[in-house]
Amino acid sequence: MTAPSDTPSRYHLLLSSGGRPVQHGWWGSEATARRKFVGWVGEYGSMPGARITLTDETTGATLTTWPDEP
Repeated sequence: MTAPSDTPSRYHLLLSSGGRPVQHGWWGSEATARRKFVGWVGEYGSMPGARITLTDETTGATLTTWPDEP
């Protein structure tokens, strides 16, 4: 998945619940994306089945997830 064409940002944040996407965000700064990640965990972490993933869209690497992988 890549960022929308009108948002050429590198870092993609995805909130899903029950395996379905709920919310997306893209940022050009890794530091900003990581701050948003922490904020989303606090705001949406109690949502049933919540999973939050931060991905570097340039490399395809998953930078962090919540909850942690087993």
